[in-house]
Amino acid sequence: MRRRFKVMVDGKEYIVEIEEIGEVSQSQQVPVQPKYELKHEEPKPSAPKPVETIADGAVTAPMPGKILDIKVKKGDRVKAGDVLIILEAMKMENEVVAPKGGVVEDIKVNVGDTVDRGAVLVVIGE
Repeated sequence: MRRRFKVMVDGKEYIVEIEEIGEVSQSQQVPVQPKYELKHEEPKPSAPKPVETIADGAVTAPMPGKILDIKVKKGDRVKAGDVLIILEAMKMENEVVAPKGGVVEDIKVNVGDTVDRGAVLVVIGE
């Protein structure tokens, strides 16, 4: 007697037929080795940037989040209040602004980086 079954494999649906052949004795049973093994690996999130300590001029992340955009580049002159970085936190875009005027000496992050609260993002010099 043949029976039909619906089987889901990796999100795809298959219809299979199985035939019942009666009792199988121990001597007729053969162990079956799988041809392949399904593996599911979770994507690995990028590690948060470690918190750096730098003297005056360091602009730090006000909260943990992901860098969406960098609005300045090394050597740019900025004024207090200019937007330096767009940081996504809790599904909201937050502007990180320059606390003082000066020249951008260094940018410590890249777009897509995940940062912790207090991580140095940009260094502003005189």
